[in-house]
Amino acid sequence: MKTFCTRKAFGAIVLFLMAFTLIFVLRHMDILQPKVKSTIIKPSVSPHHIVNRSFCTFQPLSPQDALEERLILDSIAWPETPLLPSPISLEQTTDPAHSTFTILPGRKGGQWHVGDQLEVMIQTFDFQGRPKKSGGDFITARLHNRKLEAGVVGQVVDHLNGSYSAVFSLLWEGDALVEVTLVHPGEAFSVLDRLNKEQPDRIYFKSVFRSGSLSETTICDVCLRPTNQPLCNFTDLRTGEPWFCYKPKNLGCDTRINHFMGGAIQNISANEEKLFHSGVNLKVNIRASGPASVTLLPEKIGQLKVKSATVTSGPSGYYYQGVWRAVGGLTIHQFNTSAITQCLKGKAVHMYGDSTVRQWFEFLNVVLPGLKEFDLHSPKQAGPYISLDFANNILVTSRFHGPPIRIVTVSTSDLRYIANELDGLIGGPNTVVVFGIWAHFGTFPMEIYIRRLQSIRRAVVRLLDRAPGTLVAIRTGNPKFLNLFVSLTNSDWHSLQCNNVLRAMFKGLKVHLIDAWEMTLAHHLPHNLHPPPPIIKNMINNLLSYICPQKGG
Repeated sequence: MKTFCTRKAFGAIVLFLMAFTLIFVLRHMDILQPKVKSTIIKPSVSPHHIVNRSFCTFQPLSPQDALEERLILDSIAWPETPLLPSPISLEQTTDPAHSTFTILPGRKGGQWHVGDQLEVMIQTFDFQGRPKKSGGDFITARLHNRKLEAGVVGQVVDHLNGSYSAVFSLLWEGDALVEVTLVHPGEAFSVLDRLNKEQPDRIYFKSVFRSGSLSETTICDVCLRPTNQPLCNFTDLRTGEPWFCYKPKNLGCDTRINHFMGGAIQNISANEEKLFHSGVNLKVNIRASGPASVTLLPEKIGQLKVKSATVTSGPSGYYYQGVWRAVGGLTIHQFNTSAITQCLKGKAVHMYGDSTVRQWFEFLNVVLPGLKEFDLHSPKQAGPYISLDFANNILVTSRFHGPPIRIVTVSTSDLRYIANELDGLIGGPNTVVVFGIWAHFGTFPMEIYIRRLQSIRRAVVRLLDRAPGTLVAIRTGNPKFLNLFVSLTNSDWHSLQCNNVLRAMFKGLKVHLIDAWEMTLAHHLPHNLHPPPPIIKNMINNLLSYICPQKGG
């Protein structure tokens, strides 16, 4: 009887501790905290502290941030292309079917060794077969061996005269096949740039306002076209991130209950659509003029390595036997289930961002048998999510970034900006922060993305100042399947630009970048907004190798 009572008491204590832990975590995530509305009605004329550029709203920057923004915009400026005739004709635009690439000779005898670099010259032609005289095309290149499950991204250089160089680091023995792809012709970027400046609201958002039995729905955005209708100002009081809705006619601003994507408007001409034609000039491979592959010989001791003078940077990593290996610095370990558990034991992993970050949360839930998701009754895709491994003291959370959000309906109480969430963390050596934010900004001027990252960076700096042992990892954007709609609303070109901004913004900080761009581009599997499991597994191994650099198994 005494033993039974002791076991019963012990069980009650365990249940109490589990409940206490869960309540603590929920409060830490601010799920059980009371919500404070911070909405005010404002006229369509912006107050003095808000800058309206075109019809997008920006808060003014400090001189230092304004200079940084200008330098970043200059650094990612895309080469201009000659003006197209009106109406637009494809005849003078880049045609991948006419364009070619040529492998340039290597060392004497045409041999290449591991450790060398391979250079490819790409020459573009238009649809009439004439050589292009200007640059600006978006071209990607990779070197791969399907049998070895090996692949590496080439560094592409635009010579601004219709020719391009692609330079590959040679990292494995055996055959290597060159693949060169025209993602977009240069002429397409005048359309994409114009759309982001003139039609940033081509994907638009809505909110429902409700009080009792009365409800109204209005359009919301950071880019609202001026009307005589008053606005509800939902600018975040802490980060300054602007967001507005047209005020409902019969309800107050404080009755807003949700956020959702309202729809999309595709407002380009039929001739402009020709610049984004699948199978014609949208992610189409360019053929080789001569051999498309080389054989890589073993590295020789003391060999004079062949290096290109065209590029100074190399890839972040490469695949071999399906495993991602970093180039320089980090050793990426392979983590099985028990090794992942041991690595994360006693740690809290907080993930913030879009659905490409949520993939990592879902991956861990699947592979770790002890990690159990607690049902918060959150909308699918929207979150927030929380999982606990009580036995190993592992906490994993996932939360979407603040608007713009294109997914399912999100309650206003769940609209959180990453910077505010980071400010709510204690941090420390047992805290891991992961974020990725890029996929929902494809229709906006780049300034909006820059300012969001500036806000997040300030919060990262504050976090690392008060808790230097906190590990912060950032997931970059990745290439995806493209059709006309995706090209106009979330193109690979815009994703690449976001990645360049991200790298510039966090350069020099104690953060780790997970290069999802190269990890997707170098892989043989088709591109997808949500990369398939083999790529996600390599991303997780990359992350875990930062968390536990001495472990693996």
